[in-house]
Amino acid sequence: MAPSEAQDELGGSLFLEGGLRFDGLGFGARSRRVGEVVFTTGMVGYPESLTDPSFRGQILTFTYPLLGNYGVPPSGRRDPDGLPEGFESGEIQVRGLIVRGITDPHHWRSGQSLPDWLAREGVPGIRGIDTRHLTEHLRNVGVVRGVVEVYPRDDRPSDEELAKRLAAARRYEEERFMPEVSPKAPTLVDRPGAPLVAVLDCGVKASILRALLDRGAAVLRLPYDATVPDRWEGRRIDGLLVGNGPGDPALLAPTVEELRRPSTRALPTLGICLGHQLLALSRGGTTFKLKFGHRGQNKTVLFPDGRALIVSENHGYAVDPASLGPTGLRTWATNPDDGTVEGLRDRSGRLLALQGHPEGHPGPQEAGFVFDLFLSKVRRRA
Repeated sequence: MAPSEAQDELGGSLFLEGGLRFDGLGFGARSRRVGEVVFTTGMVGYPESLTDPSFRGQILTFTYPLLGNYGVPPSGRRDPDGLPEGFESGEIQVRGLIVRGITDPHHWRSGQSLPDWLAREGVPGIRGIDTRHLTEHLRNVGVVRGVVEVYPRDDRPSDEELAKRLAAARRYEEERFMPEVSPKAPTLVDRPGAPLVAVLDCGVKASILRALLDRGAAVLRLPYDATVPDRWEGRRIDGLLVGNGPGDPALLAPTVEELRRPSTRALPTLGICLGHQLLALSRGGTTFKLKFGHRGQNKTVLFPDGRALIVSENHGYAVDPASLGPTGLRTWATNPDDGTVEGLRDRSGRLLALQGHPEGHPGPQEAGFVFDLFLSKVRRRA
């Protein structure tokens, strides 16, 4: 559907496992998509959230009632380092968008409206449904799969048709997202004379890479299943970052095995989000799926020294604290709401891991000191 097509003539439906259905107005692309239905409590930052690779394979519900007021940045722009401007990746990652309301954009930097952006990228959206009811349902029963469809308003699909499409689709846990979000080959973003940090890229956000670059590091992006080299183009690798990404961490056996390799373990290492979980798995820990995950920009993290920081989070899995005994890792931070592990450190001081996002974007950057701490270790090695 062309972005200029009148979208008030479109209907939209969300059909969930268990039979619950929501009908509203459609926008974006006329299409049908299946995914895991999740919600985020973030009030701003929808361009960044929709392009966050951690949302790959999911239908995203915003609890904030009105989106679109500041529009969307122009697509295709890159900064001097080749990273997308205004977005966390080069495309929309979610399979569908659910909102209470949409408004026209009013911002001098807006390059397109939210509905037009979704239409151009082939992503369906639904507005005008009770997102509070939907969120309460997900909190009560846990994350479920759903099918979202946008269609001409006189062509409403039946429950049976949507249920059949849902039953035929693969489950979230069965999907392999890494070939879709990880680079196919290594890429160097250089800073001459700077320490070189390798990034095992499982779908890393552009803002995480910028956090390293802005602090004076050079970055070597590697595919998720790559071997971390000792040197690259004659320069020694001084540190390793394992970032965010989609899916079940237990399915990423190649990444876990690489993180177990002695030469890789010897590097100063920072894990963020999925990387936090992968580092725990590489030391013998285990992970589990949360009932409805932590997704938003107002999540509290408690550190042992008494600090309580607000961070942005987007994850559906967590590290089992009972599995940490033989790993050599100790809990560095916790979530006060449910007691989940939010941070890990090892006894040597080489490994740091945070479940939340110290880079923010969208969200607060109170935990940005984690990058500084990591890079201080990298520079000592360099």
